[in-house]
Amino acid sequence: MKQIVSRLSALRHLLPSLSLTFIGIVLLSLGVAYLFIHAYRTVEGLPDVVWWLTLQFLPRPLRGVLLLAVGLMVLAGGIWQLSGVVVIPRPQQLPADGELVLGYDRARRPRRVVVISGGAGMLILSGLSDQVDRMTCIVPITDPVEYYYRASGLLNQPNVYYVVPTPEPLEVIAELDDGTLIDVRHIHLHPELAERYVRQLRLSQAALPQLTRVTLDALREADAIVLGPGSLFESILPNFLLPEFAEAVRTSSAKKIFICNLMTEPGRTSGFRVADHIRVIREFAGITPDYVLVNAQRIDPETTRIYAAAHQTPVYLDPSDYEELATIPGDMHGQRGVMIEGSMVIEADLSAAVIQYTTSLDNPQQSRAVRVLRHDGQKLAAALLELLRRA
Repeated sequence: MKQIVSRLSALRHLLPSLSLTFIGIVLLSLGVAYLFIHAYRTVEGLPDVVWWLTLQFLPRPLRGVLLLAVGLMVLAGGIWQLSGVVVIPRPQQLPADGELVLGYDRARRPRRVVVISGGAGMLILSGLSDQVDRMTCIVPITDPVEYYYRASGLLNQPNVYYVVPTPEPLEVIAELDDGTLIDVRHIHLHPELAERYVRQLRLSQAALPQLTRVTLDALREADAIVLGPGSLFESILPNFLLPEFAEAVRTSSAKKIFICNLMTEPGRTSGFRVADHIRVIREFAGITPDYVLVNAQRIDPETTRIYAAAHQTPVYLDPSDYEELATIPGDMHGQRGVMIEGSMVIEADLSAAVIQYTTSLDNPQQSRAVRVLRHDGQKLAAALLELLRRA
């Protein structure tokens, strides 16, 4: 009831105009009715269809009641639809040199978004599920889907669907720049490899499994395909080792959006800038992201020092990589865009500092609070929705 009252109250500015319109329609209807009665009584040889259209087969009282009922239903439907329109009262006194500018968005069906990521990065985008019709999360080929179902069960996400690209998890081998071959999931277990970076990815098995049907359907129907946030070589690119998956993403008409990492990954993307991430995606996935979201928040020296101790550095934009400055249609809260490697790179505030407690196996009773940087789910969702609106 409250919703009905709220919608109808939006018509208060239109009440005088609607009243005049209603009176005019009534007078017009009476005039048409009198003309019909005159023609029916004076003109001979009218076709039989007139007899049916004027409901002559019904008694006059029943005709009146039927027409009144239908008219009231049509009128109520029209008023209800009109109440859903935003009404902006026009200023009575507009300066001679003033302008009244109105904009509108074309209505379209709710969006379908596909997220290619893994680990905690995939769960960060949970807030986006409330704003889209369907969000399909394609997990890495190295991970079992059960982990994500258990984690998402705590978040109450009705529009989120987790799918696996292959029936069984696969092993992905990374070749580092020094020639080392290692399971991509185990690089972080070897501190001696922290300064290295991944040069190549390959599957450990020769026979390629078939891509699941639900994955193909999701990629075909997507309005946007989001890469990240998550580990570039562990969570995003391994799926593109399947030719069928890579082809489905390449041929999809969806906008491709890459969420760049906040920090480099030891042993995987050491020394990478934003441009390096885009080049790797072009090389391994065969696609050029339409948009790349990069964190613009400046990192304080203390946080930078903590990450440097773990062989991680902020992923930044290097002016030498700029191809051209780009104008972003519509002001996106101070964001600026540049073209790098064919992608529109947009800087925005996407992160938040959080306190993380760590402990050691030697002394589990003693914990230490560390200030770390993480992608902010709400900020990411807002930036993605703005990109989808403009796209």
